[in-house]
Amino acid sequence: MNASSDPTLDPFEAAAKAAEEAIRSTTERAESLINAPVPAYHEPMTGELVLPEPVIHREEAMAEVAAELSEEGGVGGAVPAPATTAPAAAAEAAPTAPTEKAPAKAGRLARSTALFSIATAASRIAGLGREVVAAGYFGISGPMSAFTVAFQVPNLIRALFADAALQPAFVPIFTEQIEKGKYREAFRMASTLLLLVTMILGAITAFFILAAGLVMPIFAPGFSAATEDLMVVLSQILFPILILLGVTGVVVGILNSYDRFGAFAISPLFWNLTIIAVVVATVPLFPEDKQIYAYAIGVVAGTLVQLLIPTWDLKHTPFRFTFKVDFKDPNVRRVLIMMIPVTLSLGLINFNLLVNSFFGSLVSDNAPAAIDKAFRIYQLPQGIFSVAIATVLFPTLARFANRRDFDSLRFTLAKGMRQIIFVLIPASAAILVLSEPMIRLVYERGEFGADQTAVVATALYWFAFSLPTNGMYLLLSRTFFGLQKPWIPTWISGANLAVTAIGSFLLYKPFGVAGIVAATAIATAVSVAIQTVMLRTRLGGIEFGRFLFSGGRILIASVILAAVSYEIWDLLDHALGRGLAGQVISLGAGLGLGGLAYLAACQLLRVPELDQVLALVRRRRS
Repeated sequence: MNASSDPTLDPFEAAAKAAEEAIRSTTERAESLINAPVPAYHEPMTGELVLPEPVIHREEAMAEVAAELSEEGGVGGAVPAPATTAPAAAAEAAPTAPTEKAPAKAGRLARSTALFSIATAASRIAGLGREVVAAGYFGISGPMSAFTVAFQVPNLIRALFADAALQPAFVPIFTEQIEKGKYREAFRMASTLLLLVTMILGAITAFFILAAGLVMPIFAPGFSAATEDLMVVLSQILFPILILLGVTGVVVGILNSYDRFGAFAISPLFWNLTIIAVVVATVPLFPEDKQIYAYAIGVVAGTLVQLLIPTWDLKHTPFRFTFKVDFKDPNVRRVLIMMIPVTLSLGLINFNLLVNSFFGSLVSDNAPAAIDKAFRIYQLPQGIFSVAIATVLFPTLARFANRRDFDSLRFTLAKGMRQIIFVLIPASAAILVLSEPMIRLVYERGEFGADQTAVVATALYWFAFSLPTNGMYLLLSRTFFGLQKPWIPTWISGANLAVTAIGSFLLYKPFGVAGIVAATAIATAVSVAIQTVMLRTRLGGIEFGRFLFSGGRILIASVILAAVSYEIWDLLDHALGRGLAGQVISLGAGLGLGGLAYLAACQLLRVPELDQVLALVRRRRS
């Protein structure tokens, strides 16, 4: 769900350190670019050679834009006054200034990464709480499957036209205009997109609400008549989130371009908390067969809260909304043109969830909800780390790409990839051996029984195989978007969808839920292999030798983690039983001691990423 919805801090800080090292070597050059002419470059979409043009000094440009936007009737946060009024000569007399700014800028990036990771972890934990509450009320019954599909369809449209498609297309172009000193053009482009998105998504929302009875049954042909009718009504309640998410996409893109990630990071937490509050408060108000409506209403309320939080944070940026918009703005056209492949790419990715539900409905009414419940647990380690690092690094990667600084781009990307597998391979190993205890502890209460635990645990087991590759897929895709080469991940996503659909078709009858999820894991691995080969060619390598060096050792350490975790859990499970306290102790001890075994093995195997973590810890304590 859109909470993108979940704890050791050390891996996060290691990633921040990796990004910090990448930035430090290029900060001085970045500072000089603010007041230097932009070099000639080829326009990515047309191939046209763009000649150098002067860049306006930052403070002068800000003052000019503030005055012009006031005349246009703009509203929003005030443009900040220059930090200093010292003349240029004074700056030239202090040659150490750029180097003094470098640690501060790098430190801000490190803090942003850590903050985003912590906030995302909190939102994932709240998301887990939301799933526990929902499982207790609805289990994986027909109504829960109806809600699952009813949410996935507007969520797919969101990926095509709203936040997920807007941000990768918007951020590189908005950042490019800001770095050229074209603040007025950047602000007017963003204002135009806000109005355009609202109008387009309003029309789409109206259409789908009116046509839901005809459209929705296409996505779940195996549902019973009662489940299908419920799915249609739930989708009509949920479709208005499209408008809210579209506006959120532009707002968050503006914030990310200014390296402001806090509001974006915490808003999913309040999304989840709002849903929980609405469900608990309103379920008793509905008859038993319509209590699932409370969940849909909670999602709409949570999405509104998720928009209001980053919108409030806009006042801390120089951005000002203006009513004087220009639908013929060439930058708006560039964003829309870039959105076409981005839309196809991300839309195809989200289509995979619908493919799972489509074939799941042919297995049983419960299968779509079972796959979705397993997906929520699978997303916990994914969201805590890989989503955080990919989101925080995306504007940085886009800046390096805009400046044609491929050495720094390659270095930052390679570090991010290694940090992702440092966390996600051991997480995958833990899930493979403890999927059933995890599902039992999290979900098995209320309407969620032991038979449902077995089905969801099977889905989670097969999801674990795609955990590391999916983390890298996200980072690699954003790298292509930062390079403004979005057609490459588009056709890769098409291949991913084709492999998923064909694999699910071949495997769902003999293997049921396991076959459907296994097809997704196979498709993700194929996609990452293609992305890696293509990026190595374009960047002159991505330090693949170092990646294999670390990956092999991480894999060995993860096998040790799996063995220790299972043995400890099994011993305590027999000794303490399956009460709530016994499950918490046995699973917690298994995962905790397995994690310590993993770190010890990484130390013995001299995994470089562990050294980076320990160095960062020592630096923070000194």
